[in-house]
Amino acid sequence: MHIAGLWRYPVKSLAGEPLDTARLTGDGIEGDRIVHVAGATGLLTGRTRHGLLTVPAATGPDGTPLVAGKPWDSPEATEIVRAAAGPDARLVGYRGPERFDVLNLLVATDGAVAEFGSDIRRLRPNLLIGGVPADAEASWPGHELVIGEAVIGVDSPRQRCVVTTIDPDTGEQDLDVFRRLRRRFGNELALNCWVVRPGVVRLGDEVQLRPVSSRRRAR
Repeated sequence: MHIAGLWRYPVKSLAGEPLDTARLTGDGIEGDRIVHVAGATGLLTGRTRHGLLTVPAATGPDGTPLVAGKPWDSPEATEIVRAAAGPDARLVGYRGPERFDVLNLLVATDGAVAEFGSDIRRLRPNLLIGGVPADAEASWPGHELVIGEAVIGVDSPRQRCVVTTIDPDTGEQDLDVFRRLRRRFGNELALNCWVVRPGVVRLGDEVQLRPVSSRRRAR
């Protein structure tokens, strides 16, 4: 098995940033989801503001999150986000653990994604593992993924939400995607994971799967 894809999401709910190399820390991929979109009554996400999912985000050379090429704390970035999410939207920096919906890494496998049959961007993974049969990932919880110096713990399947139904290019919704997910995967696709041991990972790196004891599994 090998790493077939890497993504970071500098701004939560905005489009992902493809990577060739990523540094895994105890907080997940370095620079992941360190800016949020907030509104008058709290956090705004792609679940209710579908247009956010179409807005490009990246990381500048100095580590600054960029929104459509503009620094996240600039007036231009605010206007871009408001055009997608409404006039109450604003960008805020945040590095607390609550910025992740479940755990700090989401790992997908190529066989299951192929069986899913839709754009992988709808799943918003951090890592895609290649060379994996379609149903194999269901048996991975309780195991570790070893990638060079880095070790990733596999916790549980991810329960999918309405974000999977949103086209990442147009923001349009297709509820048939959700129906397919429920029918084929029981609405569980990709894996909630965490970083056991930090390290740098790269596209093409070999990935080994190994079981762990119950003592080691406790975080």
